[in-house]
Amino acid sequence: MCTAHLLRELVFLEQLFKSNWATDFKKLLHNALKLKKDLSQEKYEGPIKERDKIKIDLEILLESPLPENKKKLRAFHKRMIKHKGYILTFLHHFNVPPDNNASERAIRNVKVKQKVSGQFKTENGVQIYAVIRSVTDTCIKNGQNIFSAFKTIAILKPE
Repeated sequence: MCTAHLLRELVFLEQLFKSNWATDFKKLLHNALKLKKDLSQEKYEGPIKERDKIKIDLEILLESPLPENKKKLRAFHKRMIKHKGYILTFLHHFNVPPDNNASERAIRNVKVKQKVSGQFKTENGVQIYAVIRSVTDTCIKNGQNIFSAFKTIAILKPE
């Protein structure tokens, strides 16, 4: 689950309902993000007291009853109970980021292209655009020269 989205929703719920529960959940996520920043890759393998405490605090929060009249807060609470196994995934796997910003950035170019041109004309055009964007984004992420990558692809002989 994306902590940036959860935090944004918690701020809204905190302001709307003046909810201590939302405030406590927000603090828990901030503590988890701080721990993520402080952990080295080697530490992920063994037991981590801070991580265990955060997991226990999450369980306590999710077991807390909420007022019946705060429907949006209760809906969020119910959703967190349903997906609790995914809230702290980033604390168990070094390569898992706490947010999905990279994924959203990856699809942004496609959405901009779609909005500017209004549509893709053919299915083949969509496929070609997707391949070009994929190669370009991969080169950027790996610090490689984009032109060199396309030049290499161009001289490849199909099998």
